[in-house]
Amino acid sequence: MEDIIHIQKTFEKVVYIDKRINNREFEDCIFKNCDFSNSNFGSNSFLDCEFIDCNLSMTSLAGTSLKNVSFRNCKLLGIAFNECDDFLFQVNFEDCTLDYAIFSNKKMPKTKFINSSVREVTFVGTNLTSSVFIDCNLDGAIFNETQLASVDFRTAYNYKIDPEFNAMRKAQFSTQGIAGLLDKYDIKIV
Repeated sequence: MEDIIHIQKTFEKVVYIDKRINNREFEDCIFKNCDFSNSNFGSNSFLDCEFIDCNLSMTSLAGTSLKNVSFRNCKLLGIAFNECDDFLFQVNFEDCTLDYAIFSNKKMPKTKFINSSVREVTFVGTNLTSSVFIDCNLDGAIFNETQLASVDFRTAYNYKIDPEFNAMRKAQFSTQGIAGLLDKYDIKIV
């Protein structure tokens, strides 16, 4: 990975734990079975890239561009996505572990969270308009001043969202999930 610009490359079984990889561009690249945990990926650019079966837990992405980047079956524990470059920020997650990640103040409409663990994730001030949480565990996730208009929570579970502090027009919930909207009232729904 010494080159500055990588186009249409596949990186497989790369192990870069506790390393620094900065000021690189990756376009239309695939990362498979890589371990970048505890590394510094600051000031990089990823455009139309895929991460499959990778571990990026506790990786720093400060100033990094994630433009149309998908993560499948990845460990992304504790990543501060809020430190990523805002310009054209677009990510999607499937079968991922995103626990303790931070998305505060990110604009990420139409983001897909599919079959993922989204526990203790911070969405304060985030714009998630028209996003979907399909079969996601949102236990302890923090939603405050979050734009949740038209978000699909129908198959998500363990969430607690206060409708008074989040814009939720046309958001979709299952009948079983309604308890997560009334939690602060300490009432029993039977």
